[in-house]
Amino acid sequence: MIKIDRSLLEELGLDALPPREQDPFLKHIFETLEMRVGMRLADLMSEEQLTEFESYFDAKDDAGAFMWLEATFPNYKEIVQATFEALKTEIAGSAAAILIASGVEIGDDPTISSE
Repeated sequence: MIKIDRSLLEELGLDALPPREQDPFLKHIFETLEMRVGMRLADLMSEEQLTEFESYFDAKDDAGAFMWLEATFPNYKEIVQATFEALKTEIAGSAAAILIASGVEIGDDPTISSE
């Protein structure tokens, strides 16, 4: 199960992120995941499937879109999970740079690696 909350920041080594930046960063993670999953699925779709899938979004029918995805791509949840794991690895690898960009002093905190 995917959880994009403050515990994720801790898992990624970003729990020292200033509180005012935590929710916007979590939102960024969610939007990035959504975009990457969408791109991955679009690559797997035929033109006809893509048109059908887009019709759900045009109608603002999220429930229908998810039902269609699950019927058309039974491995949809695995694609989402794999994409999420790759994104987490990417973010964790950049945690020190993210913290520095947010003004967090990492030199004195032994729990934060600048490598």
